[in-house]
Amino acid sequence: MINFNVPPYTGKELDYIRECVEAQKICGDGAYTKKCNSWLEEKTGASKCLLTTSCTHATEMAALLADIKEGDEVIMPSYTFVSTADAFVLRGAVPVFVDIRPDTMNIDEQKIEAAVTAKTKAIVPVHYAGVSCEMDTIMDIAKRHSLIVIEDAAQGVMSSYKGKALGAIGDMGCYSFHETKNYSMGEGGALILRDERYIEDAEIIREKGTDRSRFFRGQVDKYTWVDKGSSYLPSDMNAAYLYAQLELADEINERRLEIWNTYYRELGELKDAGKIELPVIPEGCDHNAHMFYIKAADFEERTKLITFLKENGILSVFHYIPLHSAPAGKRFGRFSGEDEYTTKESERLTRLPMYYSLTEEENMYIIKKVKEFYGFS
Repeated sequence: MINFNVPPYTGKELDYIRECVEAQKICGDGAYTKKCNSWLEEKTGASKCLLTTSCTHATEMAALLADIKEGDEVIMPSYTFVSTADAFVLRGAVPVFVDIRPDTMNIDEQKIEAAVTAKTKAIVPVHYAGVSCEMDTIMDIAKRHSLIVIEDAAQGVMSSYKGKALGAIGDMGCYSFHETKNYSMGEGGALILRDERYIEDAEIIREKGTDRSRFFRGQVDKYTWVDKGSSYLPSDMNAAYLYAQLELADEINERRLEIWNTYYRELGELKDAGKIELPVIPEGCDHNAHMFYIKAADFEERTKLITFLKENGILSVFHYIPLHSAPAGKRFGRFSGEDEYTTKESERLTRLPMYYSLTEEENMYIIKKVKEFYGFS
């Protein structure tokens, strides 16, 4: 059976974890956490990167830093993971869902401004599949309406938009290092801060509401509870696992792009024949091959395709159920405008296996079976 996902592993992970154990420093903000933070800051050009226990928690931190309050509205796509909305619902805010573009599955930047009201506090673009949203337009809207931009770049590590790293374009960005992502620490994430003015408050929130970071820098002679916060620090053992992959980030990225490009090239004849649709990468977007998906004609055809592939030893999956159609989405949020593409396109999309250790033989076998399903040999 070819799995849908296999977590990345480079070979040094256990050695680095062992170092943590032998150094008797396995809690948060140890040597490997600092190495990961520094790597991310250098790679993104951000003012500060703070490793967290998950991308969900990074987004919760962003909501706190943005001072999201009861009754505020936050604009986002409905086609995203629940954490994108949950982080703001926890603060009492209303997620306002906007339709997506059918080409990239990203929020339709042309429909954002119509969703802005006097209660709008932030825009949360989600970079689906590691392909950037149209950030110039989004940043312009945010500037004109004095809104905060929090990038959900869970899938966007190593991706960029016009030369700028995803996650470091808006006011804040959130990464995921879940086991399904290109680089993994099992469960984990990072908060990316473009603006230095957020750094001290972010450290306090992350350190359970204390000024512990200032204490360790020698800025205060003792640390104490100074504001609201929680425990968002990952174990240094998790960071050690991640750092082994960040050291080989370019190699992992190049291999994933090879797999992605093979899918795209070899399935091109199905696209040309009008059987399927393939991902679109807009000009100015450099993606990280986080996923490869195809779009079937409709929900029924997709279901048959997934079943056929499973019968042939291949695990493929569909993705998000639009949040506005979920029970909690109906209770906590609202959809702005018409759902022209969100539901329709989500019901057509099928994700094919995509991971660092996928072999060329497996890659070609998957392609062969997709073609076979559509009557191509």
